[in-house]
Amino acid sequence: MSSDETPNVPTPSHSRAAVREKAQQVNAKQSRARIMRRVIIAVVAIVVVGAAGGAVAWAVGSAVSKPSLTPSNLQDDGVVVTKEDLAAARAGSASTPTPSPSTAGTPAATETASPTPDPTATAGTVDIHVYVDYLSPGASDFERANAKQLATWVDQDAATVTYHPVALLTANSNGTKYSLRAASAAACVASMQPDVFYAFNHALLIDQPKQDTDGKSDKELIDLAVSSGVKDAKGLQNCVDESTYDSWVKDVTQRAVDGPLPGSKKGALSGAPTIVVNGQVYAGSLTDAAEFSQFVLSVASDSYYGTSAPTVSPTPSPSTAK
Repeated sequence: MSSDETPNVPTPSHSRAAVREKAQQVNAKQSRARIMRRVIIAVVAIVVVGAAGGAVAWAVGSAVSKPSLTPSNLQDDGVVVTKEDLAAARAGSASTPTPSPSTAGTPAATETASPTPDPTATAGTVDIHVYVDYLSPGASDFERANAKQLATWVDQDAATVTYHPVALLTANSNGTKYSLRAASAAACVASMQPDVFYAFNHALLIDQPKQDTDGKSDKELIDLAVSSGVKDAKGLQNCVDESTYDSWVKDVTQRAVDGPLPGSKKGALSGAPTIVVNGQVYAGSLTDAAEFSQFVLSVASDSYYGTSAPTVSPTPSPSTAK
C-alpha cells in the first residue's frame, strides 16, 4: 500500500448516517411491536366482551326459559285437606300415625276430662289455615294436640283445613337448610300425589328433628314420603334433588310474612305455627285441644250470627264420647 492511499475509515458524515439508519430501524421495530400489542389487547378485549355478553344472554335466556315453578293442587298457597286425603292416610301404613276420629285414641297431650266444644253447633263451615315450619316444635305440638279433631271436623264438613308449608327456620339446622328442604319436599308431594300430602305433612310434624341439628337428609325425606304413600319414588327423588320448589317456598314464606294472610285484613306470619280461623289469628295454647276448639266455636258463632257468640252448649268431642 502506498503512503498516499486513504485508509478505509468511514467519515463522520457516514457514521452519523449509519447511526440514524440504525435508530430508524430500532424505532420501526418498536413501533411494530407496539402495534402488535395493541392489536392483541383489542382482540382479547373483544373476546372477553363477547364472552361476557354471551354469559349475560345465557343467564337472561335461562331465567326466561326456567320460570319459578309453582306446585299444582294449591289454594291460597296451601294444600286443602279432603275427606279422601284422610281416608288414604288411615288406609296407609302404620308409619303414618293419623288417627281415625271414630276409633283411634286421642294423643296424651289432648286428653281432658272436660267436653270439647264442637263447631258443628253453629251453621256454616269454618275456614282454618295452619302455617307450619317442619322444624318448629310448636308446629309439632299443635299437630299432636289437634290432628284428630281437625280430621273430625273435615269429615263432618264442619271445617275446611288448609296447611301452608313455610320456611322460617332455614338457618337453624347446621347449614343443611332443613326447613326449606322439607317444605320443598312437601310441595313435591302435593304436586305429584296430592292425596298423600296430608299423611306426609303429618309424618313430618310428628317425626320432627330437633332445632340446631342437621335434620333429615334428602334421602330420609324421600323415604318418609314413600312410607306415607308416594308411589313414584324416582320422580320424587328428581323433584327433591333438583330443589324444584325451593324458590316457591321462599316466595310463599315472604308473602305470608308481608301479609295479609288468607281471609285476614291485618294478619301476617310472625312465627310458626300460625293458625288462622275465619281470618282471626289464634293466640292460645298449642297443646290444649279444648282451648283451640273453644276458639273455633267462638269464631264460628261470631261469623254466623254477626255479633258476639250466643251461649252454645258444648257437645262431647269424639275423643271423650263413649
